[in-house]
Amino acid sequence: MAEHIAVCMNDNGVTSSLYDSSAIVIYQKELGNWKIFKDKKFSLDKQGGMAEMRRQMAELVPFLDQCKVFVGESVVGVPYFELEKMQCSIWEFEGEPLSFLDYVLEQEESKAQENAVQGSNAIPVPVERENGVYYISIKEIQENSGGITSKQVLLPFIRQGKFYSLEVLCNHIPPWLEAELSVGNLIGRVEKLAPTETHVYIGKRGCET
Repeated sequence: MAEHIAVCMNDNGVTSSLYDSSAIVIYQKELGNWKIFKDKKFSLDKQGGMAEMRRQMAELVPFLDQCKVFVGESVVGVPYFELEKMQCSIWEFEGEPLSFLDYVLEQEESKAQENAVQGSNAIPVPVERENGVYYISIKEIQENSGGITSKQVLLPFIRQGKFYSLEVLCNHIPPWLEAELSVGNLIGRVEKLAPTETHVYIGKRGCET
């Protein structure tokens, strides 16, 4: 929930480190305004050593729940590593929360959008079914105009040649792949099982069975 941001605060209502804090406050943005969603009294005790600090940090897990954005004046040492284990995005700011909450939310949303774009544009790779035998489907790539081409997916893998055989499921055999199979040391066998389902079996010359 990016609209929820946890802030480590002292009694003066400004950010602090977890060692000097009095509470953890989770803010929520509703109708354009930030409001306190919930809070918890909290101050990390250094005297108990690392084991005790880890135990105290573990108490924050159910409180933070799905809130994965944490802000403090300084977040270092055990608090940093424990928050990182909770998969929190960690920010450091000085001052009152209303002076930075909008900025943090804007940056988190921008990062989420960037990650989504990168994920949607991720280039798939062949899966090894057994030793040296690979499989990949490029049907979705051929059916969608997502900016990724069959050539980007297959050619680097084929040129590396680190396989015994490669099965490609596709709507149709790409023209560039037909040309690639007509030269060099590769052979290909094509099976058209339906109007939009073709299997291409690629192997190396000398590896025919």
